[in-house]
Amino acid sequence: MERPIVSAEHITYCYPPDEGKAPVPAVDDVTIQVEKGEFVAVLGHNGSGKSTFAKHLNAILLPAGGAVYIDNMDTKREELLLAIREKCGMVFQNPDNQIVATLVEEDVAFAPENMGVPPEEIRRRVDRCLEIVGMSEFKRHAPHLLSGGQKQRIAIAGVLAMEPEILVMDEPTAMLDPSGRREVMNVVQQLNRERGMTVVLITHHMDEAARAGRVIVMHEGRVALEGTPTEVFSRVEEIRALSILPPQTMELLWQLRLQGFDLPLDALSVEECADRLEALLRA
Repeated sequence: MERPIVSAEHITYCYPPDEGKAPVPAVDDVTIQVEKGEFVAVLGHNGSGKSTFAKHLNAILLPAGGAVYIDNMDTKREELLLAIREKCGMVFQNPDNQIVATLVEEDVAFAPENMGVPPEEIRRRVDRCLEIVGMSEFKRHAPHLLSGGQKQRIAIAGVLAMEPEILVMDEPTAMLDPSGRREVMNVVQQLNRERGMTVVLITHHMDEAARAGRVIVMHEGRVALEGTPTEVFSRVEEIRALSILPPQTMELLWQLRLQGFDLPLDALSVEECADRLEALLRA
């Protein structure tokens, strides 16, 4: 059976419980599918199960129930583990946990070297991937001297050097300032739009999720909402009930609607929101 490039089918996973307590599923009967070339954001508050779900895509965790297929490869098959991780690269919250070398270019070369890629091909990949993330001028720098956003871009380059088709990012901007967050998200969007890379972004930032083509909201280990960013974020009352603050633009329009103003809930960007308010004032 041919499946989407990412297919999680009715997966369930429980972490070992504290002594004397019953296990509580971190993900509970979750089915999420991602088509090749899609940019999907998985959103939720802490403890919603979104990071646990992400770890299943790279076979860091294996489902207790259900199954995960990466390009039709079952993550439970141990002999496919290397092929799955080459197909599906993962970037974590803290770039310091992924940076292993004392020079930027050596760090980006680390994974291809371990994959047995020939030296001339490694050189090509390192140069190309540093160019993609806008870090070519730093290739001879020490990673520990870089900013948080720059380190995360190096971590992304290191994953890209493996030439995966899927990029899974588990809250990659959680430790960054607003400038670093913008740097990283611009790179992610470029990889998806210009290079057709399939992206699964785990986040709790509304503005990051708004950049995706599809948003999935998780709550207590289950999928609670799904749709385009506009479809999901326009459901302001439901979003708030899930302990998630909607984007400020949607919140403003929603509050004005409660006051009796006839405004559509369809403005994600500040510019769109300003246009709606201007049209209201003119009317």
